[in-house]
Amino acid sequence: MNLLFVLDPLAKLKAYKDSSVAMMRALAKRGHDLYACEIGELLAIGNETGSEAAAIARKIAVSDDNAHWYREEALAKMPLVAFNAVMMRKDPPFDMEYVYATYVLEMAERAGVAVFNKPQRVRDFNEKAAILRFPQYIPPTLVTRQPAALQAFIDEHCDTILKPLDGMGGASVFRVRADDPNRNVIIETLNKFGAYSVMAQRFIPAVRDGDKRVLIIGGKVVPYALARIPKPGETRGNLAAGGEGVAMPLTERETGIAEALAPVLWEQGLLIVGLDVIGGFLTEVNVTSPTCFVEIAEQTGFDVAGLLAERLEELAVG
Repeated sequence: MNLLFVLDPLAKLKAYKDSSVAMMRALAKRGHDLYACEIGELLAIGNETGSEAAAIARKIAVSDDNAHWYREEALAKMPLVAFNAVMMRKDPPFDMEYVYATYVLEMAERAGVAVFNKPQRVRDFNEKAAILRFPQYIPPTLVTRQPAALQAFIDEHCDTILKPLDGMGGASVFRVRADDPNRNVIIETLNKFGAYSVMAQRFIPAVRDGDKRVLIIGGKVVPYALARIPKPGETRGNLAAGGEGVAMPLTERETGIAEALAPVLWEQGLLIVGLDVIGGFLTEVNVTSPTCFVEIAEQTGFDVAGLLAERLEELAVG
């Protein structure tokens, strides 16, 4: 297969832990041809004869050497119909440039190209608010632009988490207690006096045991989670915030959540999904560029990237 990955700049990827790099390595070992571009290199071209999606794509060869993990072999403008699949793996923020990129990728879809994750569903599934589709699994949650509603939620639940809807890696996530002297300024900072929506959730003490990343690949549940354990004095377990990643088998509750959501998410065209589960509660549904492939594989031997490659091959045959 010819496969295009839409990514952040290749030179900035940390090959020793990057999930997209792990995917590309697994696919290369199976003989597939790899190309990469950034969202700024996607093109939508139209005239009176029609329109097409294209990319300024670089063909790359990858290796297991983390210091020099890729080599650029060619650079050319290519129509997206030249690829068997396009993998959208750009990290958030999910801003308007990200949205515009999904419009170009939808043009490729209409021309018959498989695009993962499906562009429309990436727009539909805000990684924070999407949990409200599955209320039976979530903690008490509120999404609002109303400062007074956020204040009332904090008063009701006493110990809460407040976060923006467009962040990643634990950025701007606050733990706010009812007696916190800074609660007003935290709400003002996140909410901008009613200009931005904020998610509030009841604080889950079990986060001390890990904010667990549960992966679903093509409707199949990976049997291990990565528990991202907060460092001392921290609430956030995100690896980007200094959390320690410890792989462990899924609990019965985590398995139940993942197996219930897996067919629903796969039906929506979401090939790679990362559920965040804390203390048995679903807290996020990550669909832009879910990670933790490498950590799970290194600690358990389960080849997550290999599973991804297998699912892509099955889809191509199908």
